[in-house]
Amino acid sequence: MYAVFAVSPFITIFALYFESDGCLALLCLKNIFMDYQEVINRIYSDFQSKRGEGKVADYIPALAETDPMRYGISISSLDGDTFAVGDADVNFSIQSISKVFTFAMVLRLIGDKIWEAVGREPSGNPFNSLIQLEYEHGIPRNPFINAGALVMTDRLISLYDRPKEALLDFIRSVSGNDDIYFDQHVARSEREHADRNMALAHFMKSFGNINNDIDTLIDVYCCQCAISMNCNDLARAFLFLANHGVNPLDGERILSVSQAKRLGAVMLTCGLYDESGDFAFRAGLPGKSGVGGGIVAYIPGNLSIAVWSPGLNPHGNSELGVETLERFTTDIGNSIF
Repeated sequence: MYAVFAVSPFITIFALYFESDGCLALLCLKNIFMDYQEVINRIYSDFQSKRGEGKVADYIPALAETDPMRYGISISSLDGDTFAVGDADVNFSIQSISKVFTFAMVLRLIGDKIWEAVGREPSGNPFNSLIQLEYEHGIPRNPFINAGALVMTDRLISLYDRPKEALLDFIRSVSGNDDIYFDQHVARSEREHADRNMALAHFMKSFGNINNDIDTLIDVYCCQCAISMNCNDLARAFLFLANHGVNPLDGERILSVSQAKRLGAVMLTCGLYDESGDFAFRAGLPGKSGVGGGIVAYIPGNLSIAVWSPGLNPHGNSELGVETLERFTTDIGNSIF
């Protein structure tokens, strides 16, 4: 027998039961209806007065040129649907969101050896901090702070003859868009203001945790951060994580189920710098942010969602992006918890 439950204005669930030893046991649950377009349209409309809040990143001069009023939301579902509103098709610099792609590429090739070079604990410090490296002998606390991302980029250089091209190829394959490139203007601006990242790299090299030439490393890292994408691209590109490691666009297994789980766990605990715990508390999703104003998050087995609003809060995360994702999971009554 079966029962039908309406658990929110947007979700209806069919629950199929069978009887065993006098007890009813749940056999399956299926989410059969969700008007995501209506949800994000309402959020976008309700948050119009908040557009422009926060401070656009200006420590990289090219990022300071971004219009602070931009605001876009895009959802990609594993059913193949796309829902978008606002500036979802406008390209921007993804910055630290790129660290997820680099980490996935290295993880798929070297597996658990990755944890010899980088930790998996929240840092509790700003993303470009030098402080912890001294105490932890050149081993970054996690792969999503700058020091950890530099280590991952260093390993990428060792694993691929043409690392920049390999990274673009990977992102194009998971996003389904062959028209993704580095923003050379942003990359040059990053390279001209890379003193802190060079210091991090040299410090880790003194501990033997960087293997390649520092100038080459910084060049690849700055190009990586300067990748230009939009919310639609990013939402599709994170579907392989929502799909437990398999790219739904072509069926390729990128990560094992276990590796996808571990990557998601690190995103949940470390993906939004020293605001990761608060984001997990508010939105309840694994996610990754960048100082370009983007945030991407996903619900395993269901969807991924990208938000872009360039104004940042004091932690370096999109102020409106965080609020949007909190509101989204509240309105749909769904998160990983």
